[in-house]
Amino acid sequence: MSEPDEEVSPEAGVTTGSLARRLGVSPTTLRSWDRRYGLGPAARAKGRHRRWMPDDVATVLEMCRLTAAGIPPAEAARAAQAAEAARGAKSAKSARERAHGNGTRNMPSQLPRPADGSAAAPPALPAPLPVPAHVSRSGSGLPLGHVRQECRGLARAAVRLDAVAVQELLTAAVRTHGMVVTWEEIVAPALQAVGRKWRSAGERYVEVEHLLSWHVSATIRHVYVCAASARTASPSAPVILACVPGEQHTLPLEALNAALAERAVTTLMLGSAVPAEALVAAVQRVGPRAVVLWSQSAATANIPLAHHVASTRWGIRGARTQSRVLLTGPGWRRTQPSGLPRPRDLREALSMLDAQDLGHPLALDA
Repeated sequence: MSEPDEEVSPEAGVTTGSLARRLGVSPTTLRSWDRRYGLGPAARAKGRHRRWMPDDVATVLEMCRLTAAGIPPAEAARAAQAAEAARGAKSAKSARERAHGNGTRNMPSQLPRPADGSAAAPPALPAPLPVPAHVSRSGSGLPLGHVRQECRGLARAAVRLDAVAVQELLTAAVRTHGMVVTWEEIVAPALQAVGRKWRSAGERYVEVEHLLSWHVSATIRHVYVCAASARTASPSAPVILACVPGEQHTLPLEALNAALAERAVTTLMLGSAVPAEALVAAVQRVGPRAVVLWSQSAATANIPLAHHVASTRWGIRGARTQSRVLLTGPGWRRTQPSGLPRPRDLREALSMLDAQDLGHPLALDA
């Protein structure tokens, strides 16, 4: 028999179904953790549905965080229970201090002491557990397929709306792998899975997509700011990055902007839905060595505009030149060949821009 889904106050506890929705796991998973590892409600009233109290919820939240980081469930359960014991000891000590009043702060602790009379050591927190680098196929509630464990953990944290965990995972990924791997193997698959879930479930997952997108954008911009602030002034022409008119999806372009900044390449990020006149004016004003145009859908992929930008000449009279134009995003792939290079992903876009620096010819679309 399934448990009712009604929400109840935290003081009265929450049902397994409600907690499962909050964490982004199935009720079966919570029951399995209870049966295998003892991570269940501490208090159970006979004849009533189980209620998860705040301490119980904190323990399974820690379990989710650790398993999302790739720690095996059995080890994660032991660490979560140790953290629960440490919280309980700290709470008990605080209660005793409040009962004795402020005037007894300097009195000896009433915690049990060893036989030799020395002070008892506080409960030890669990040591950090190693994060395996293997690929995970475990369930997450999203159609992820065969992805890296970090991607799986990011998706789980987003589904349970755990903003702190989302940011921690993104920060750790960038620090460990850099912008390219983080975007292509961790962030992009998670965003695509959330998007597919959103389309199949109506508006139910829009909050997950918004939360994840906001933190991804914040992380990418932080990477750009840190890299750009550490870069010395360069006389080289910048790379202009812009979304075509009507295109609002900027995250992939922001990732390319940050990856270029990591490589000490000067960029000029114009953002979403740049009007054609403004784009051409920017090219004429700054004389970029390349222009990267992003289109998410065929409806915004404007081939005539791309050719117009590619033919725009800039520079002093008698020595005018043109900028290379790269067409990025899936929208361009749904149009007719244009004779302009179309990198398939972030790595290929970076490779094409590096090849331009070295004077190598760029690969054009067929």
